[in-house]
This record gives sequence, structure tokens and C-alpha cells, in this order.
Amino acid sequence: MVEVPASRVGRKRVLSLRDCVVVVLIYLRSNRTQASIADQFGVSQKTVSRNIVSLTPILGQILTDHTPTVEDLDPTEPLIIDGTLLPTWSWRSMPELFSGKHKTTGVNVQVACDLTGRLAFVSDPMPGRTHDTKALRATGLLDHITPGQLIGDKGYIGLGMITPVRAQPNHQHTEEEKNFNKSVNTIRHKIERAIANLKTWRILHTDYRRPFKTLTETITTVLALHFYKNTF
Repeated sequence: MVEVPASRVGRKRVLSLRDCVVVVLIYLRSNRTQASIADQFGVSQKTVSRNIVSLTPILGQILTDHTPTVEDLDPTEPLIIDGTLLPTWSWRSMPELFSGKHKTTGVNVQVACDLTGRLAFVSDPMPGRTHDTKALRATGLLDHITPGQLIGDKGYIGLGMITPVRAQPNHQHTEEEKNFNKSVNTIRHKIERAIANLKTWRILHTDYRRPFKTLTETITTVLALHFYKNTF
């Protein structure tokens, strides 16, 4: 049996600045519980919580220049657009987070990639019940880029974008329409892959557990980290 020196009994490890940053990155990357991360580093859950609260916004501020805004986008470059839900806890006081489309709670963000699948833009979050057309209008993308250069699914019909042809009552798609829809859907696979890659940050893929007021700054930081990572 190994004897623990008396001076060390009950003492918690003191994290270096590097470890403090790593703690936050692990949390954002994995969305593990704070207690689990605390056990890994030999510190208290409160220490992990303090690091997340204090360092998450700082990381976002340091890397903010790596996150593209609408104004940074080339207005002549075609983009593929889709909305996705970032899930949250089901707070009873916030029914507007419930998405009828996804049958769960979260926030709606609009995501854009170029024709190669490179992530180009992610919007600010809106309540989960927000329809994609309303959410896209709110981004300002439609004012910055000609809608005819934007490709989306049927949820964006009516905005002037390139979308699949919707079936009409008593009318079957022509072969030309079928081929067109197939081409659009093939192109759209690239935005689906871009979103899946973004959600490898599990904090964006599994229920957000911290207070809702911290969600926007968390998303902002994750996006800054993701775009920064993609520069290498």
C-alpha cells in the first residue's frame, strides 16, 4: 500500500493555464459532464465550471477574426444553404425553442458552404420554432448575395433560390424535373457533410445543459475554434 503524505491529503491539483484551456476544449469538443472532466484532471467540479465560464468567451474573443460574417462572403460565389437545429434542454419557460420539424428543442442556425463543401458561414442562433425561410432572411445573406446563386432544399422555395421542383397536385414530375431535382440534391449533400463535420463539436450535437443565456457565446466560441482549425 502506498502511503499518501499528510501534507497532500485532501488537496486538489492546481491547473496550469494550459490545462485550464484544455479543460474548456474537452468540454466543447465532447460535451462531457463537468464532474467527469473534473475526475480526469483531479480537480473539483466547481473548478471546471469556473474555467468554462471564464475562458469560453475569452477564446471566442481571441479567435473572432477567423469567423466569417455575411460581409466577408464573396457576393459572386454560389453557396449551398441549409438550416440545422442545435439541441438544448427543454426549458419549460422557453416553449419557443421547440421545433415542430425536429420534434425537440434547440436553436436554428443557417449554415452555408461553397460548392467544394468548404464551410463558409454560420448564422447567429434563433429559436428552434423559427422556419428556415425566416431564419435565412434574418441573416442578411439574401441582401448580400443574389438569391439565384444560393442552393437550398424545398424549405426555401419562394425566396428566389435554386431549389428542387415541388410536386403539384395531379401533376407528376417530368423527366427533366426529376433530373433537375436529382442534381440539386446531389449538390446539397455537401452542406450536409459540412454540418456533420461542424457537429463533431459535440456541444453543438447533444443537449446544451448550461444556462441558456450562455448558449450564444458558446456557439460563437465553437465557430471561432472550428474556422481557426480549418486554416491549417
